[in-house]
Amino acid sequence: MAIAKRAVRVRNVLIGGDEPCICAPVVGADTKQVLEETRQITEKKPHLIEWRADFFEAIRDEQEVAATSRKMRAIAGDIPILFTVRSEQEGGQPISLTEEEKIRLFETVCESGAIDLLDYELAHGTRIPIVRELTRRYGVRLVLSYHNFDHTPSKEELVAKMRQAEQCGADIAKAAVMPKTRGDVLTLLQATEEARKEVDIPLITMSMGALGAITRLAGGLFGSAVTFAVGRQSSAPGQIPIEDVRTALSVIMTYGQ
Repeated sequence: MAIAKRAVRVRNVLIGGDEPCICAPVVGADTKQVLEETRQITEKKPHLIEWRADFFEAIRDEQEVAATSRKMRAIAGDIPILFTVRSEQEGGQPISLTEEEKIRLFETVCESGAIDLLDYELAHGTRIPIVRELTRRYGVRLVLSYHNFDHTPSKEELVAKMRQAEQCGADIAKAAVMPKTRGDVLTLLQATEEARKEVDIPLITMSMGALGAITRLAGGLFGSAVTFAVGRQSSAPGQIPIEDVRTALSVIMTYGQ
C-alpha cells in the first residue's frame, strides 16, 4: 500500500501509513452503555474508536455528551476517538438537532479535549468552513464523508467526491457506497486506486453490505487507510468482527503487496 502524501498522525496512530487502521464503533444509547462498549472495545486494541453519537439518547444535552466523551477518553487511553453524528439521510439515527445545534455540539465536544477526529458530511457544503475552523482551533482532525446507501456512483464521481473533500480542507476523505453488483464493488476499488494518486490526504473507502465485505478486508491494497470493524455492535451494514478483520489483514497485507 502506498503511503498517503500527507499521512495523518493522531496520538500514536498513523492514518495513511503502510497498513490500514482498524476502527471499531461505539453505539450505546446512554452513558453506561457507551462506557461499557468502550471498555470492551479497548480490550481488543483497535487503532481507532468511533463514537456514533447519533445513537446517544441524550444527544441534545451538550454537557452530557462532553462529559461522556471525557469518560471515554479515560478508558481508551492513547486510542484516538473519532466523533460522528451521522444524519438519517446518510445511514444514521433520527435525531432532533438542527444543523446549527449540531455544530454547537461539535464545538463543545472539541473543546472538551476528549476527541481526536470529527466526521462531518460533505453534503453540508456551506457549513464545512465553520466546522473546519473549529476543528483547527481545537487541534481536531476533520474527516469529510460521502455516503450513498442507494447505489454506487461512477468511478469519476467517487474520485471527484474525494477530491472535493480535500479541496474543502479535510484531513481525511471518506466515501461509503452501496453495491448492487460485483462490478459496483470493483468500481469502488478502482476509484480508491485512482484517488490515492490524485488526492494528497488519506482516504477511507468501502462498499457496504455483504456484497462489499471484501473491500473492508482488501481495501488497504487499493489505498483505503481505515476499515471499520465490529467491536461489540455494528454501525453499518457489512461490518466484520474485529478479530476476523485483524486476521485477514495480516494475511492480505503480508502476501498482497
